[in-house]
Amino acid sequence: MSNRLIIFDTTLRDGEQSPGASMTREEKVRIARQLEKLRVDVIEAGFAAASQGDFESIRAIASSIRESTVCSLSRANDRDIARAAEALQPAARKRIHTFIATSPLHMQMKLRMEPEQVLEQAKLAVRFARQFTDDIEFSPEDGSRSEEDFLCRVLEGVIAEGATTINFPDTVGYAVPELFGATIKRLRERIPNSDKAVWSVHCHNDLGLAVANSLAGVMIGGARQIECTINGLGERAGNTALEEVVMALRTRNAYYNLELGIDTTQIVAASKMVSQITGFAVQPNKAVVGANAFAHASGIHQDGILKARETYEIMRAEDVGWTANKIVLGKLSGRNAFKQRLQELGIELDSEAEVNAAFARFKELADRKSDIFDEDIMALVTDEEQAHESEYYRFVSLAQRSETGELPLAKVVFSMGGKEYSCQGSGDGPVDATVNAIESEAKSGAELVLFSINAISSGTQSQGEVTMRLSHAGRIVNGVGADPDIVVASAKAYISGLNKLHSKIERLNPQTEPAP
Repeated sequence: MSNRLIIFDTTLRDGEQSPGASMTREEKVRIARQLEKLRVDVIEAGFAAASQGDFESIRAIASSIRESTVCSLSRANDRDIARAAEALQPAARKRIHTFIATSPLHMQMKLRMEPEQVLEQAKLAVRFARQFTDDIEFSPEDGSRSEEDFLCRVLEGVIAEGATTINFPDTVGYAVPELFGATIKRLRERIPNSDKAVWSVHCHNDLGLAVANSLAGVMIGGARQIECTINGLGERAGNTALEEVVMALRTRNAYYNLELGIDTTQIVAASKMVSQITGFAVQPNKAVVGANAFAHASGIHQDGILKARETYEIMRAEDVGWTANKIVLGKLSGRNAFKQRLQELGIELDSEAEVNAAFARFKELADRKSDIFDEDIMALVTDEEQAHESEYYRFVSLAQRSETGELPLAKVVFSMGGKEYSCQGSGDGPVDATVNAIESEAKSGAELVLFSINAISSGTQSQGEVTMRLSHAGRIVNGVGADPDIVVASAKAYISGLNKLHSKIERLNPQTEPAP
């Protein structure tokens, strides 16, 4: 059995199924480029048949990525597979990932199909996909709740048709490590042609066991591919966290004895990029990439660290990229230095006009904030891209008054459909007053279901990054805004969310699509 472990990243597909985590094409390309710098083996770029937006994003990524394999998900039908193949056409390395549910519950209640029909559909799908590429992955959706005898028949059949990767998904996070690993081991032993395919695991974190299940699938089951996402992003409780499985394998290499191609020094940069683009903040005590992951508050711990780092640190912060992001720019920095830093951060703007616009925003920020961090630049560009995506609403200015014992008041100037409005509002606090002021004219009817503030960098000069998750008519979006003034950041975030709700671009909500 090979000791090489394949890392399959599905942040851009399964991660995007988190309500509100939909990304623009430009944002997806930026993340894909960072994943390539991270040396991820396979990038699942999306679900080509889900929407025109997803199709175009996959095609753009396929045109941009040269080192990693680019993959598209598809249901087990000819239309989905042909759409995936079309989107992947420019890719240097391409994979089609097709799936169909195999658990009794899913076959009966969701597919309304008999087991024999599912078996035949799975084989036909792989056979059809082989017309477009030799790299075919097959997943039996809800595998951990499927009957083993039936799984053996399906998986033997799809391998015979040419599936080169067999992914075993714990779609609903139901598995526990020992049983999960043992099931994969039995399947590999029982299926005569199991050695003709690489075995993979795809785990969800509903019971907090996604990483443990994935590692058990590798060590007990013999899987040689792990499917994961940056920051564990994903629907419900999320997916296997890439940073956690990679660092577990690296830190305990003497036990796992597996080879990885990952450049771990790019982990923190990838984590911050995904967090800023999606608006899903990383909790401070998150393993590996949390702000406190290498912080030591206890006196005993601090004393030990000062004497020898290994007393309380099992891995070095610099090994995952924590020391990579240093202060590099300020208000005296020139355009060329700014452009060079954009390239180093994997941010490629389409034209010199866009570079000039971003540089103007950088200089404006530098006049208000003396030290500019990489995180500030990433937030600035993300903010600019969101504005260009749809500018029906545009923030202009804000004035607010708040003092103890008095009702907070806010005056907001913003444009709507090209016409400028000046509005006022009051509320329980300055943010509430600001939102109420905007709504007095916008009248969107949106429900604010999440409001969070995250400091982009350290210190009191840090920009505040605000995420507002809005819900309206079945759509859920994240609006993100950044500014040294958190009330202004809140106004920008709310307007960003309104623009996404207003967008006429047809996209299916990713969380409504069936997937492994």
